[in-house]
Amino acid sequence: MKQLAVRDLAAHCAASPSLLLDVREPWEVERAALRLPGAQLKHIPIAHIPERIGELDPSQPVVCICHHGARSLQVVAFLERNGFESVYNLAGGIDAWSTDVDPAVPRY
Repeated sequence: MKQLAVRDLAAHCAASPSLLLDVREPWEVERAALRLPGAQLKHIPIAHIPERIGELDPSQPVVCICHHGARSLQVVAFLERNGFESVYNLAGGIDAWSTDVDPAVPRY
């Protein structure tokens, strides 16, 4: 399972255009949204991933994001079991993004 450090996210997306898949609940996204210029962002709460997997392109790199990295890790494992080869977990999640990269993103 591939992990991606928050400090490496922007460079990773610039080198390999990726879908940032936010698997948090809607209230979490409203409270602390990740903003990365030029990034393609999609929000699908973790409970809806199995029914909405058809919205994702298995040939496109995907970076999964949640609050601390635990839920997104589950989604990475699910996607890998379903044929996705280039899937990454954002280690530390949006909380690490807030503390290490963009303090303007609120912590919760």
